[in-house]
Amino acid sequence: MSSSPSPLSARGSRLALLVVGLCWLAVLFDGLDMFIYGSVLPHLLETKTFGLTADTAGDLGSYATFGMLVGALAAGTIADRIGRKKLMVSCVVLFSLASAVCAIADSVAVFGLGRTLAGVGLGGLLPTAISMVSDYAPRGRGAIVIGLLMTAHHAGGILSAYVAKWLVDPVGWRAAFWVCVLPLLFAPVLARFLPESLSFLVAKGRGEEARALAARYDVELPAAKSAKPGAADRWTNLVNLFRGGEWIQTLLYWLASFGGLLLVYGVATWLPTLMRAEGYELGSALSFVVVFNLGGIVGMLVAGRAADCFGAPRISAIWFALTAAGVFLLSVHMPMTATMVVVFLTGVFLNSAQTMIYATVSIRSNADNRATAVGWTSGMGRFGAVFGPWLGGQLLAAGNGDWGFTAFALAGLSSMVFIGIAAVRGARQTPKSTAGPELVSAH
Repeated sequence: MSSSPSPLSARGSRLALLVVGLCWLAVLFDGLDMFIYGSVLPHLLETKTFGLTADTAGDLGSYATFGMLVGALAAGTIADRIGRKKLMVSCVVLFSLASAVCAIADSVAVFGLGRTLAGVGLGGLLPTAISMVSDYAPRGRGAIVIGLLMTAHHAGGILSAYVAKWLVDPVGWRAAFWVCVLPLLFAPVLARFLPESLSFLVAKGRGEEARALAARYDVELPAAKSAKPGAADRWTNLVNLFRGGEWIQTLLYWLASFGGLLLVYGVATWLPTLMRAEGYELGSALSFVVVFNLGGIVGMLVAGRAADCFGAPRISAIWFALTAAGVFLLSVHMPMTATMVVVFLTGVFLNSAQTMIYATVSIRSNADNRATAVGWTSGMGRFGAVFGPWLGGQLLAAGNGDWGFTAFALAGLSSMVFIGIAAVRGARQTPKSTAGPELVSAH
C-alpha cells in the first residue's frame, strides 16, 4: 500500500472518469424518478386521476420522501454488508421497478406504494454514489467531483420536465413513469463496469482483490482503518453532540436542516402546480422546472468556491435569505422574462443553501465526531423533506394555494436564522483541526 501521495496516473484518471461517469448516469436516473411526480402532478390533478385531490397529492409526495428517509438511513449499514457497488445496482433496480408499479397502478394505494418503494431506492443511491466518487476522486478534487456528481440530479429534473411535456398530453401520464423504468437496462452496465469501492474491499479484508484493482489502474490503495466503532461508541458520539452547551448548537443545525429540506422538496414537488395556480400554462410551468434545475446545476458548481472565499456558515445564511426572497417573488405574477430569471436564481441558491449547512456542521465539528454530526443533521432534515410536500398539498386543498410560496419562503427564512445563530455561536469554538469545506449532497 502506498504511504505517500503520488501524482494521479493516466490510468488512475481513466478509472476516476469511469466511476464518476457511471455514478453520474445513475444519479441522473435518480433525479428523473424524483422529479417526475412533480412534473406530471398538474395533469393528475386536472384530470382527477384516481380521484386525486390536492391534499392526497401532498401525501403521495411525502411517501417518496419518507422512503428516501428509510433508504438513506439504511444505506450505510447495507453497504457495509454487501458493498457499495451491489447496493447501487440494487437501488437502480428498485426505483425502476417501483416506477413500473406506478405506471400500472389502478388506485391511489398502489401508486403510493410505488412512490414509497421508489423513495427507498432513491434515498439509498445518492449517499452511496457520493461515497463511490469520493473513493476514486483525484487527490484534492473531492469537493468539485461531488459537486459535478450532483449536477446529474438536477439534469434528471430537467429531463423529467421534458418527458412530461412530450408524453403526458399526447400519450398519457403513465408513459412518463414507463420512461422511468428504462434505467433498469442500465443496471447490468453498472454491475459490469463499476468497480467496487476500494475502501470497502480493504475494510472487508479483501486485500488481494483491492491490490489487483489498484494495480490495474495504477491508483493508491486506501490505508486500512482501525475497526469501526461499535454501537456503544456511536451512541457516545451522539451523546457528545448534547454535552454542555453543545445541545443548543446541535438543535440549531437540526432545525436549519429541517427547514432547508422542507423548502427543497416542497418546491421540487409543487413548483409546476403552484405556477399553474398563478395563471401560467402547463407548458410554461414545466419550463420553470427546466430553468429551476439549470439554476441548481450552476449553484452546485459555485457553492464550494463561494464557501472557500467567504465561509460556509455565512454563505448558507445569505443563500437562504436570497432563496426566501426568490420563492416569495414567485407568488407575484410578473412578466415571463422576469419570472424566468427569478426561477433560475432561486434554483441557484435553494439547491446549494442546504449543502452549506452540511459543510458548516463538518467544519464546526471535531474530527472524531464529524460523521455523526453530519449524519444526524441530514437525518433530522429528512423529516422536513417528508413534511414539505404534505404542507403544499394541505395549503392547496384548503384553497390557500397563494400561501404556498409564502410558506416555503418562511421555511427559508427560518433556516437562515437558525444557521446564522449557530454560526455566530460556533465561531468562537471552532476546533483547531478541521477539514476543509465538504460539498455534501443536499438531497
